[in-house]
Amino acid sequence: MGERRPRYNEEFKKQTVQFIQEQTKTVGDLAEELNIPKSTLHQWMSQYREQKNEPAASVDRVRELDAQLKEMSRQLQEKDNKIADVEEELAIVKKAVHIFSKPRN
Repeated sequence: MGERRPRYNEEFKKQTVQFIQEQTKTVGDLAEELNIPKSTLHQWMSQYREQKNEPAASVDRVRELDAQLKEMSRQLQEKDNKIADVEEELAIVKKAVHIFSKPRN
């Protein structure tokens, strides 16, 4: 018969995820150290992960923050472009008002 898999309680899973979040090692390295399959740790992380406890040194967290930064930069660039367009339109309208408000002789 096959070997029985160990069962872990909720508290152990939460503590393990918190431990992973506090480390700068990869999930694969920690899986080897803890002798728990990498896929199991990923499963626990998706279930119990709290982003606020995670240090910026975590590879996954750095990737996530980098993606957020790129998205926010893209949105900021879009807004800057819209502002520039509106400022240009405003300048045109001001010129038109000035031209058409002159009395004709």
